[in-house]
Amino acid sequence: MLSILQKTVRPVLAVRGLHQSAIEVLKRPAPEDTVTASFGRFISEIKFHHLSPVVLHRSKRMVLDSIGVGLIGSTTDVFELALQHCQYMYAADDISFVYGRRGARLSPTLAAFVNGVATHSMDFDDTWHPATHPSGAVLPAVLALSDMMPSNSKPSGLDLLLAFNVGIEIQGRLMRFSNEANNIPKRFHPPSVVGTMGSAAACARLLSLDDVRCRHALAIAASLSGAPMANAATQSKPLHIGNASRLGLEAALLASRGLEASPLVLDAVAGVAGFSAFYEDYVPQPLESPSDGGHSFLLEEQDIGFKRFPAHLGMHWVADAAASVHQLLVGVGPGIISPAQVQDIHLRVPKSKYINRPLPKSEHEARHSFQFNACSALLDGEVTVQSFTPFAMGRPELLALLSRVHMEHPDDNPANFNRMYGEVQVNLVGGEILTGRCDTFYGHWRNPMTNESLAKKFRNNAGTVLPSDKVESLIDVVEELDRIGDCTALLSQLQ
Repeated sequence: MLSILQKTVRPVLAVRGLHQSAIEVLKRPAPEDTVTASFGRFISEIKFHHLSPVVLHRSKRMVLDSIGVGLIGSTTDVFELALQHCQYMYAADDISFVYGRRGARLSPTLAAFVNGVATHSMDFDDTWHPATHPSGAVLPAVLALSDMMPSNSKPSGLDLLLAFNVGIEIQGRLMRFSNEANNIPKRFHPPSVVGTMGSAAACARLLSLDDVRCRHALAIAASLSGAPMANAATQSKPLHIGNASRLGLEAALLASRGLEASPLVLDAVAGVAGFSAFYEDYVPQPLESPSDGGHSFLLEEQDIGFKRFPAHLGMHWVADAAASVHQLLVGVGPGIISPAQVQDIHLRVPKSKYINRPLPKSEHEARHSFQFNACSALLDGEVTVQSFTPFAMGRPELLALLSRVHMEHPDDNPANFNRMYGEVQVNLVGGEILTGRCDTFYGHWRNPMTNESLAKKFRNNAGTVLPSDKVESLIDVVEELDRIGDCTALLSQLQ
């Protein structure tokens, strides 16, 4: 079968003066029956009919949300820095669109990078369990790659959704091979690890690479993966998503040219670290071939988590708990919450060092501070995009509340997004004690956002950079994505 790679990438490369023999199909014997080989076969063999109505519905919601947070993310300082770097340090290349910048275009890999940075620049993107940000690592790459393809060979909307779901699935499968990955991370930021693999898988699928080149794409991506948690709560954290998207696309393109890598990168090989370098308790299992009777996507079993405000996922528990106390305070007080009412505040949250930030000094630290988000919700009744502006962060009444916070880490509250809770106890000056608790916030995969709530979030986010008619057109196009014969209908709305 003639692949999309042969039909579309070859003409693009030829235009750039590259010899076609660089991407000719490699002649190789059948791979051994390994975990790595099973992943390659899955990526190359999965078909449209394996996407159930549930998976299509959930993944289209993910696409819509990811585009929205990418568009509002294009208004941030970190996105502007990344874009300027790419524009000034690399030769101009008029191929792939950039979120929020009319007329701005970059090479496909750089567009994947800056759009990935935009998606995570406010920590507003979706989250799954085990913990990762799956969409931001994949969608910018497949959109940039689609932009790269010739106008007469654009993938369909269903092609794009299939590739996107492959990228999400590969991330989920790899994360589930480790118990360590179930908990809030301590060493590597998960999207920089599995996100790069997911991006490579999605792009390999969109290029219609054969199973051998698909597993090479994964193995190449493994060499481009990994970022330490020390850069959480800094401007460098969004680079993790940008690099995952960019480097996964690079890995797929390199594999398409014939670059080879370890055939055992996903296998457990004694004495040799492959993907186990990232997760010490990694115990891989092969993926069943979709040709052997079908495949059930993880997204069928578990929905995604969408954020109502731009902050680390753990913040949503304490914000909801504190907002409930705010309502109690308004009920028993004069209707205006004053720090003079509050003697002290106790937060009962999981123990996690990088989101224990008593006095955050930047918006990025504030997005990763249990204390800040609890006090913001206690004061205002909610946390919003505006909560992280310099004015909101510097309010004297907020700083007064922050000075009265005490952290507690109960044994029954693990650092695990599936099992944790947030509890806020406020001791008033008059002796009253008010307590709020959240076990599952609105937007969690156990308590998913309605379509109406998700559309409202998208309108608020996308409306910061696009006119309302284009915002509404994007909602319509994404809803119809699996029925659109050419993804230009989507790409044109983003440009």
